[in-house]
Parts: sequence; C-alpha cells; structure tokens
Amino acid sequence: MALLAPEDAVKRILSGLPAPATETVSIEDAFGRVLASDLAARLTQPPFAASAMDGYAVQARDARRGSRLEVIGVSQAGRGYGGDVGRSQAVRIFTGAPLPAGADTVVIQENVSRDGDLILIQEPVAVGANVRRAGIDFTLGQVVIRAGRLLDAHVVTLAAALGHGEVQVTRRPVVAILATGDELVLPGTVPGPDQIVSSNPIGVAALVREAGGVPHLLGIAGDTEAAIAAKVEDGRTADVLVTIGGASVGDHDLVGRVLKAHGIDLEFWKVAIRPGKPLLYGRLGATCVMGLPGNPVSALICARVFLMPLVRALAALPSLAPSRAEARLGVMLEANGPRLHLMRGVFSQDVNGQLTVAPLVSQDSSLLSSLAASNCLIVRAPNATACAPGDLVEIEKI
Repeated sequence: MALLAPEDAVKRILSGLPAPATETVSIEDAFGRVLASDLAARLTQPPFAASAMDGYAVQARDARRGSRLEVIGVSQAGRGYGGDVGRSQAVRIFTGAPLPAGADTVVIQENVSRDGDLILIQEPVAVGANVRRAGIDFTLGQVVIRAGRLLDAHVVTLAAALGHGEVQVTRRPVVAILATGDELVLPGTVPGPDQIVSSNPIGVAALVREAGGVPHLLGIAGDTEAAIAAKVEDGRTADVLVTIGGASVGDHDLVGRVLKAHGIDLEFWKVAIRPGKPLLYGRLGATCVMGLPGNPVSALICARVFLMPLVRALAALPSLAPSRAEARLGVMLEANGPRLHLMRGVFSQDVNGQLTVAPLVSQDSSLLSSLAASNCLIVRAPNATACAPGDLVEIEKI
C-alpha cells in the first residue's frame, strides 16, 4: 500500500462516520457539549415588566422637571408592590423589581430629590425609560437555541434560563487505548533490566480529553497474538480503538495481524509524514481503529494530527484548523525529503510581534523531553528546499 498524503488520510478517516450518538445530561454537566435538539423557552423572561435601575416607578406624564410626587410604597426584587400607581404618585423601586400596575416609567434615583414621602423630579424622562418589558429576552415556546450549538458558558447559562434542567447532547466518544509490547510496564512500576515505562497512553488519553472524548485505558498487551486479541475484543465496545506500537511490518509487529484476523476493513497503514509513517486506520464493525506508531513523539504527533479530528467529529464538535503562523528561521535547515516533516521547535516573539523559530537539536522520535520542550512544530512540506537563517517558514503552535 503506497504512502498516503496526510491531508488525504484525514479525509478518509472522517468520511462515512456514523451520526454522533446522543444522551441526556443535567444542565450542570452540559458545558462543552454539543446540543442535539432545539431548545424552546419553557417560560417568558422577564415574566413581568421590571425596573432596569434603582429609582421611582411613575406615570410618564408625571415625570416632568419640577413635579412633586407622593411615594406610596416600595417594590423590591422578589417582593413587588401590590397596589396601583395613580396620578402624582410614585413607588420606590429597585433593579429587577416588578413595575407596579399603573406605572410605565422609572426615574433613576440620581434625578430625584426626596423629602419624607415626597420626591421632586429634577430631570424629565421619556415614557418607558429604564423599564425592561416582559418577554424582552424570550417568550414561552420560542425556539431560542438550535441543535448543533456548542454549549459554552454563555449558551449553557441561557439554556438554564429557558427553564431546562436537562438537555439532549451528543455523547462524548469513548476511545479505548491499548499499548503493546513485552518491554512495557505501567507508570509507577519499577522497570526490569529490559523494560521501559508505558507513557504513551497517558499522553494519547490527554489529547483525547482535549478533543472532547472519554479515554479508556486497556492496559498493556504482551507480544503474543492471544494477548493482543483479548485486548482488542475489550476495545471493540468503544467508538474508537487506538493501538500504540506493533502496527508496522516487522517480525514482531503483531497488531496488524490480529486486526486482520478480527476482520478489520483496512483503509490504510502508511502515511507520508515524519515522524509517524506506520499509521494504521480501518474499522472493526462500528468501531474505528487507529494504530499509532510506538515511538513516543511519533505516537503523540500522529494522535494530534489524525486522532483528535476523528474524536471531534464523533463528538459533533467543529473541526479546528491548526494554529499556524510564519516565523523567521534562526538556523539553517536542510532540504526536506518526500514526506511532510513536522519538526519540534521553539519560537519566540519580539516587541514588534515578529516570530523567530529554531528546531530542537535532536529530532529523534524517541525523545519525549524534546517534545515537552517544544512549543511548535515547524511544518516542512514534502521536498521543500533548504532554508537559510532569516527565511520565513510555517509553524504550528502546540
């Protein structure tokens, strides 16, 4: 199977995906989710004409400069005035309180002087001034939020105000993550003389969460077909099964063999990207399967480029374009080979906003420390020519 261009690989991953599943959650848990059905108002907001300011509720025809009005009561939020406001009368009113019957205007307290139960209006106001009309925000039965809307802090607050204690949202996709290899031990375990810590699943799980999914760590499968097959069976209940390592073509790379035995519908297994050429993708029934490379940098970069868009699509979240910019090189770069090369780099910005970038000295795909030290990827197109210090290159902020 020929090497596939990364952008074509993403298109194939995202093609033909099932419609996102839905679930009902409490409004307290709805933040960050995507609304699955329209929301109509279950009440009118505000339910009554209310004061927008502290002041006095009056009839507009009495709100002339020099008018003297009698204060007959008080209207507070939660405790409105029960009587009517007649000619030459006023009710002391506070922000959010119901406008008493008979009144149509609020004179703010700064424009009034008071002496006992009498007020003197110092500045005239127009009819309806400082009054929030009933239903000015929304009315009972009005469809206010449409399906597909991301429930950010503002929208989820609106949903609560509409009277909804629960909302139907798209379900967060479950991503099962499997590491393979006899050499691996769980984090916190002291490795033996021929072993290393299995850290890749932790990083992949973090990226799954960042993309809006729910990671499920399957643990480590040893280098036998039986061990891998058992874990694959466990992962088939997830929306996505991610394997890490063993998806290449070496003598001990058993993942592809096991997936084939399980009937995987293989889309591709090699992508023209560096690091990360041995990337596998296909489907086991309804479960999407992605085989990431075993080298830590390769696994995490490929998870960022290929897995995160898949998770966002399954969660019905909008796709995110990479945060890219141009920066001037601080060092020389050699000509690139035939694969897209995402080089770990560090960029900085001067007082004029100009970005400068330099690649880390080592681009070895096994070095997690260099990935953690980087704040960008230098994007080198296939067969890009050599670049000199000061040349502009494209970077992707991470």
